[in-house]
Amino acid sequence: MTNSLLEARDLSIHKGLRQLLKGVNLRVESGDIWQLAGSNGIGKTSLLRSFARLASIEVYGDLSRCDDVLYSGHSAALKGAMSPRQNLKYHPSGLCIPSDSEIDDALASVGLSGYENALTARLSAGQKRRVALARLFLPSGRLWLLDEPFTALDVAGVEVLEQRFKAHAHAGGAVVFTSHQSADLGDRLNVLDLEQFRGE
Repeated sequence: MTNSLLEARDLSIHKGLRQLLKGVNLRVESGDIWQLAGSNGIGKTSLLRSFARLASIEVYGDLSRCDDVLYSGHSAALKGAMSPRQNLKYHPSGLCIPSDSEIDDALASVGLSGYENALTARLSAGQKRRVALARLFLPSGRLWLLDEPFTALDVAGVEVLEQRFKAHAHAGGAVVFTSHQSADLGDRLNVLDLEQFRGE
């Protein structure tokens, strides 16, 4: 796929008897940042999960992508009985097991210094979201597929994440994310409005 990390051609997504999306075309290249936009229920999460090859729905059309992928769903996917450090060390989406120092640096990057060994269950919703996003500061895939990554973040957290997106793209990676809010990503941001692909 040369510099293409993901390419969808005439992709249609069904859920039971309902066609969510039809005829989706998207090419994601190294350095790209794409936002999947559209109204609630249109199929943003379903499309993202199909890109990650995690969808249990029916997917038709042609989809190809690199194998170097990090997927993060809307849920923080954290175990409350474990510490942030333990959650980041053993999360199954990691490409390798990071060191404690790498994890501590990642937590510091999202403003969680001092919480490395706290019980995750006792963290606030925003802090849990920051733990999940600290994965983006660890060795990870070139293609990031992120479902609502800005949820529960304060203004400072949003700015940290926006800068991380830009840095990842600048380094040759790519980001595809869903969001109900606008993101300050400058000329890097491409928006795919899924309303034009609404199913029948």
